[in-house]
Amino acid sequence: MIRISLIAAVALLAAACSPQTTGAASDAPMQSADAASCATRGGTMKQVGRMQSWQCVISYADAGKRCTDGDQCQGDCRIEGNSGVAPGTAATGVCQATSDRFGCNTTVEDGKAGPTLCID
Repeated sequence: MIRISLIAAVALLAAACSPQTTGAASDAPMQSADAASCATRGGTMKQVGRMQSWQCVISYADAGKRCTDGDQCQGDCRIEGNSGVAPGTAATGVCQATSDRFGCNTTVEDGKAGPTLCID
């Protein structure tokens, strides 16, 4: 009985280590009404995030401009990366480059750092 349980446990562990197959994943860019709408807004369809899902990514003209509030930017005013700046601390950020929300960023509003969020 113990031998059968041990063999079953080893089989389950081996199955858990096998790679998953992805049925619907595609490296081909989206060709749809969403892609046409994205192009109309000046964006491009890109694979983003951990799941590499297709999303419309728009580049902002004010990318990299120093800011102290999101109202000064087309996108968000942020400190990129896992900044380690405590929320509520006086901070200056830069206007985000694109509408891509993935990665770690600290938003800056009213001259103060917000919480750092990491989006996969």
